[in-house]
Amino acid sequence: MAGFFGKFTAKIDDKGRVVIPSAIKNAVPADQLEFIIRKDMYQNCLEMYTRQEWAEMSQKLRSKLDLLFNEEHMEYWRTHMSDTVLAVPDPKIGRITIPKDLLKECNIIKEVVFQCLDFKVEIWAKEDSRCGKMDSESYRNMGRKMAGLL
Repeated sequence: MAGFFGKFTAKIDDKGRVVIPSAIKNAVPADQLEFIIRKDMYQNCLEMYTRQEWAEMSQKLRSKLDLLFNEEHMEYWRTHMSDTVLAVPDPKIGRITIPKDLLKECNIIKEVVFQCLDFKVEIWAKEDSRCGKMDSESYRNMGRKMAGLL
């Protein structure tokens, strides 16, 4: 399983193409260099997973759903999978294409920030790249809660 670390800025062209930073590409074995990209459920950014990580997460989620006999579960799954795309970097420079509707939904126009979060990478419009972070006090309090101190 890949571990992604760091923060990288890149330019995106008019066709929605962007070069994946080499630190991200190098974290994935060359024969598994495929990414799943989708709109984040909570933030105004895109999520990017390796195909392997996506498969594991999808399996875990599907195991909690009854997709044959529960209409609400099927609607949830349909919504969850909508606008999910496979992005395979081209072999020469490692460029991927992100559909324009996904870029528009996240207000991504010219520059993006790849924010690595170990098991996934978030892709933010450069102008919004700090939006997903907790303020310092909330971060400290969450750490205290997880440690059982609050």
